[in-house]
Amino acid sequence: MRVYKVLKNQEFRVDDYCLTPIRHEDRFKIMKWRNEQIEHLRQTFLLTQDDQEKYFNNTIAKLFEKKKPEQLLFSFLKGHKLIGYGGLVHIDWLIGTAEISMIMETDLQRRQFIEIWTVFLGLIKVIASEIQLKEIYTFAYDIRPKLYDALEQSGFEMFDRLQKAVSIEGELVDIVKHRITIDG
Repeated sequence: MRVYKVLKNQEFRVDDYCLTPIRHEDRFKIMKWRNEQIEHLRQTFLLTQDDQEKYFNNTIAKLFEKKKPEQLLFSFLKGHKLIGYGGLVHIDWLIGTAEISMIMETDLQRRQFIEIWTVFLGLIKVIASEIQLKEIYTFAYDIRPKLYDALEQSGFEMFDRLQKAVSIEGELVDIVKHRITIDG
């Protein structure tokens, strides 16, 4: 298992769920889910296996070499099964903020969205506290209302809405931002 230098703990668990530093072996499942759910990601093209290999070898691998990487990405497991991935991205170490990113197995998204997002958010708050962030936030296209339910159940509050800010499948939709302050 690769380790993030900035973290004292490398695994974060609650019940049967675990966040562990992103695993190389998960790259193609992650690619599949990203391609299946491209409409709510800031991804503009379908990924190929070659794209994913390059990303993991050139970007992800370097995160483990840095004392303060710009992102901390995790494989999200239930039991021993990969169910998603995500973490803290756009980390601003100077002001203590980071954006939350997460994507889960496409079928689970349809069946257990709020449950899985709520568990993930709880674990991410623990990580944010460990690295002494002051605030974490989301930046989401307004096409997944269940996301806002999970965020609000987890203590996040909406703080900004950008009206008709992005075109999704030819329709202008809002961008909604939620945040939570991390108690240190």
